[in-house]
Amino acid sequence: MKISGQLVDVHKRQIYPAEISFSNQIINKIVRIHSAPERYILPGLTDAHIHIESSMVTPGSFAMAAVSRGTTAVVSDPHEIANVLGIPGVKYMIDDAARVPVKFFFGAPSCVPATSFESSGAIISSDGIRQILENPEIKYLAEMMNFPGVIYNDSEVWKKIEIAHKLNKPIDGHAPGLSGDQLRKYVSAGITTDHECSTIEEAREKIALGMKILIREGSAAKNLDDLKDLIRTDPDKIMLCSDDLHPEMLVKRHLDKLVAGLIAEGFDLFDVIRSCTVNPAMHYGLNTGLLRPGEPADFIVADNLKSMNILETWINGEKVFERNQVLFEYRKNSTLNNFNCSEIKVENIELASAGMKLRVIEASDGDLVTREIITDVRNGEKLEADTKSDILKIVVKDRYRDMPPAVGFIKGFGLKSGAFASSVAHDSHNIICAGTNDQDIVSAVNEIVRLKGGLAVANRNSISSVPLPVAGIMSDEPVSFIASEYEKLSDLVKSYGSQMSAPFMTLSFMALLVIPELKLSDRGLFDGREFRYTSLFKD
Repeated sequence: MKISGQLVDVHKRQIYPAEISFSNQIINKIVRIHSAPERYILPGLTDAHIHIESSMVTPGSFAMAAVSRGTTAVVSDPHEIANVLGIPGVKYMIDDAARVPVKFFFGAPSCVPATSFESSGAIISSDGIRQILENPEIKYLAEMMNFPGVIYNDSEVWKKIEIAHKLNKPIDGHAPGLSGDQLRKYVSAGITTDHECSTIEEAREKIALGMKILIREGSAAKNLDDLKDLIRTDPDKIMLCSDDLHPEMLVKRHLDKLVAGLIAEGFDLFDVIRSCTVNPAMHYGLNTGLLRPGEPADFIVADNLKSMNILETWINGEKVFERNQVLFEYRKNSTLNNFNCSEIKVENIELASAGMKLRVIEASDGDLVTREIITDVRNGEKLEADTKSDILKIVVKDRYRDMPPAVGFIKGFGLKSGAFASSVAHDSHNIICAGTNDQDIVSAVNEIVRLKGGLAVANRNSISSVPLPVAGIMSDEPVSFIASEYEKLSDLVKSYGSQMSAPFMTLSFMALLVIPELKLSDRGLFDGREFRYTSLFKD
């Protein structure tokens, strides 16, 4: 097979007309020619850190959307499904990914559960980490979210780190805001990346200590604008990643548009392209093609570099996408789940005041960090949502066993009627629901129970929902279908008064205890600053 075009040679830092010859999945030779079509051939793009589960579809369905965006490989942390199903969940992701040509490079989830203050579906100990990392298909120890465990010498955390070192697997970091001596201790453990930087000063401190920075531009967190100058100053230390990419965004863009935007802004095109090709391949030791003889024939063809409209995508010498058509089939895997709770009743979430002041979670649009605010209540008063003050009731229900739901209050969603619920609730993926009245909250939660996972909106006698049958967090339907259904539900929530740009996405992080200030786990209100439970009522 041969293909010709304007070759973007990221090694020689040149663009020139060339003809590429390849067979048996490998590039045989690349020859400069006098002229070639005005189309650009460049290495396939690699997302350096993503949780496939956040797209709400299986790896196979994800792949069918990703190839249209020039994505040929992803470095994926199966942390979400591992919290639901443990090691069998990781095996499910590997098996499903093997059904499609996109190259998925999985890590061993290091923190399952993320904390001991919530109920998850599984626990992966250091022995489990060893079992996963011994699989040659597992490329790295995934993000070490438990940075306090590293800093304060938690023995189980350090066992996981030592196992990764012994097996020569790199270790990903997760250290938002960490600085000074604590950061030095964290980096000295051999943790080599971080994708949580929100300021360029934070990133530069980490780079100075030897870390590589993954610039994140996903659905929940967007750091590209704040960090993109690092591509100019430290190009060899930078990779691009999505972290969490919801289905409606994956339909619109992946790394392709990030690359195009940076090039259009005037960033060095070779440094930009290397950040999602050469740099992740070298760091993680990936078997991805970088347009050199003897390497896999993984490449993409684009109309130009400032718009990056993908004309063709090739993986291992096989054309997998051409002009809006995916050229492979996805044979769906069997579903796997862990959903064992029963329906709730209104009396399960009724609450009377036991103090004079009430702690309320304050959420902000597009921000994972919340604030604690205090509001006055009367002792003994029945506590309900107050839409005039934009204070909703929020409920988190253990999906793995029949335990009483936790109840709290949240401000910021702007909902005027109804309730909405989801079993996509980082990181343990229990059922989370916010609403204006108890009956709609119960209806929305019970719809999730009935579906054994999904998204739901309830308003009086009306219920709309989308099932997520795979682990209660994914579907094996096409991304375009899930994106459409997801947007319909989001629009429905907005029609009931919510001002949030992505209400389900914001709700999904309200049980993420590792991000301060105040969150709600299935066991109660949690103070992320003190890292302990706190009372709903303040003296």
